[in-house]
Formats: sequence, structure tokens, C-alpha cells
Amino acid sequence: MKFNLRHLLCALEIQNSGTISAAAKQIHLTQSALTQGINKLEATLGLTLFSRTNSGMYCTENGARFLNRADRAFKHLQYAGAMLFNADKPKMHSFVRSVSSRQLKALITITELQSYTAAAIQMGLTQPTLHRSIKDLETLCEQCLFQRSPTGVEPTWRARQLTRYASLFFAELSQGLEEIGEVNGRMNGSIRIGSLPLARTEIVPRCVLQLLDEFPLAQVSIIDGPYEEQVNYLLHGQLHVIVGALRYPLPHNDIKQHKLFDDPLSMVVKAGHKFAKRATLSNTELQSLKWVVPGKGVPARLVFDELFNSRGLVPPEQVIECSAMVAIRGLLLNSERAALLPARQVDVEVKNGLLAVCPMPLADTNREIGLSMRKNWQATHIQRRFLEIIESHYEQTATV
Repeated sequence: MKFNLRHLLCALEIQNSGTISAAAKQIHLTQSALTQGINKLEATLGLTLFSRTNSGMYCTENGARFLNRADRAFKHLQYAGAMLFNADKPKMHSFVRSVSSRQLKALITITELQSYTAAAIQMGLTQPTLHRSIKDLETLCEQCLFQRSPTGVEPTWRARQLTRYASLFFAELSQGLEEIGEVNGRMNGSIRIGSLPLARTEIVPRCVLQLLDEFPLAQVSIIDGPYEEQVNYLLHGQLHVIVGALRYPLPHNDIKQHKLFDDPLSMVVKAGHKFAKRATLSNTELQSLKWVVPGKGVPARLVFDELFNSRGLVPPEQVIECSAMVAIRGLLLNSERAALLPARQVDVEVKNGLLAVCPMPLADTNREIGLSMRKNWQATHIQRRFLEIIESHYEQTATV
């Protein structure tokens, strides 16, 4: 839905002032222009924001709910203004009042695609129109946002920060529309879940299916990929929650973690491997193994290193780094290699006689599994219900 940001600001000012006349003075518009703007906004939303009375204008219940989201959205633009102008209040206010929806959409799209040509096609605009939008935004921001590169254009650091705030701005408005739908009985809102390796096989599928049993029209997206990529999506409001191994220290000060359970790792090999049934391994035998391990910095990789360090051994360097379960499965089935994996993650393969979980006890191999979310995220009813479902499956043991 295309929003006129000026009309949204008008609605917030009326909510604060209580009358058209007071709001018009505050934002330097005529009363007729302000009235026309609110009428257009209500028509766009298909929602009555205000009750008109002789004593003033008062938010309807749904109007107050949506304008709460609009207020949260504009706070992200205020943070952007503070970042751009070092807390110069007049310039911050000018930025928030002057920036347009098209400019913000253009910024997000070009930053993502790093090409004016591809961005123009995706937005359905001509390249001159797109260039003009960005030039106007750069004038408003008083700085260059993109630099030419051999492959297209490269966003500056401030452009990337501004893109994040712009994405969160639109995410809040989208949440607001979904909440209005929920109040009116349209339970077709969305939840976008980032799923790390363990969560993909059991936790997320089970909880999503239960959610859809309750809300068949809910729009569910499950996104996998590297942790760093998912964190970036989360910080931009493009994911609502990440389910999987928690990280310490926290990857960003805008993220909070909620622990669900501890997940021990076991040594996994193919069925019939010479160590498949061994309860103990000597240092020499352990060093003789070839391994499939996750990349450096991943919690399971730290556990792998500690397995050797605890015995006074140097962790092997000749390893295959891989986090994709399908590929790990293939490597184990077709070699004598070993991997440290949660037993539950290979339960199907073990039951079918393909892989084996070695009975050798491993000390200090627990990883914390849980939820990662933005600190200031305000979930819709459907999103809250997903969190309740996932917590009901796994005891809460800690909150970070």
C-alpha cells in the first residue's frame, strides 16, 4: 500500500492536538488541506481514523491502533535524521517532514540491487525518475548516498544505515495494517521466520503447522541461509524472529535472545563406521579422524575446538567446513568422516540405518537453542501466537 507520509504526519498531529485547527497551525497547513489529507488517508486505508464531533476529533479504536504503529514508524525516521545530522533538531525535523515514500523505496531497492537499471525495472519507474528521486533524497540528506562501482553502484555507510531505518519504517506500517485486519477478523497476517540448521528439521516445521491449524490463512515464510545474513534481515524488519543456536556476545545491540533449551552435540558417523559403537576413543584415534565442521565462529565449531583443547590436543586444520545438513549427510555417507551434530537432527537417518550416533560421552558440548528478535519489535497477534507455540514445546530456561 502506498502511503503519503505527509498525510500520516497530519493524522498524528491531529491525534496529539485533538482539533483540525490546532494541528493545522502546528504543521503550517490550511484546515481545508489538512481535512483533505486525512480524508485521502482514510480512503487509502479503508479505515475511519477519527470520530468528528463539535468539540474536536478523537481517534477511533482502530485509528488509535494504527496510529500507534505510524508513530513507531516515524520514530525510525527520527533516528535516521539524528544519524544524518548529528542531532541537529531543525534539520532532523525537516528531514522527517520532507522525505517521501518513493524516495525511501528507491533507496531500499537500489541498496539491495546495487543497480539503477535493475531497481527501475523492479519499481516500474523510468531511470530518470529513479535518479531524480535519489538526487532529491541526497539533497535532503545533504550528502552523497551512492558511489559508482565496476558492477553498478555502491551505497555509502550512511546510505546503508538509512536503508535500515527506512525498512523498519515500512515494516511498522505493514504490521499496523495486519493488526487492523486481525481486529476485523481477517487472520491472514504474516510471520517471517529465520531458521538455523537444527530448527529447520524439527522445531520450526512442527510449530508452523500448529500455527496454521489455528490460523489457516496466515502467511508464513521460512527463510534459511547463513546466520549473518539472517541477522541483517532481522535488523531490517524483513524477518520477525530467528530460531536456532544463540550467539555470545550478541551480534548487535538491537537484538535480544530468549533461550529455549540446551542442545548437546554427539559424534555422528555413517552406519558401519569402525567407531560407530565405541564408547571411548584414545587421543590417537580421535586425531586419526577426518571431520566435517561448521564455519569458524559458529557455536558448534567452538564446541568442536573445545573437544580437542580439553584433551590437550590441537584441533585439526584439514577439515571440510559445511553447515548444510544435506551436504553433511552426503559427506558422512560416502566417507569415513565424522561430524558433531545434535542427535535429534539425524534421528531419521539413524532409524533408517544410514548414520550412527556414537555412544562416546562428550563433555561440555551443549549449545543454547532459542529465539533472536529485535528488542523493540511489537508482534501482531499471529506472531505472538507463534512465539507462544514454540515456547510451549520447549521449557523456558533463560532470557538474555
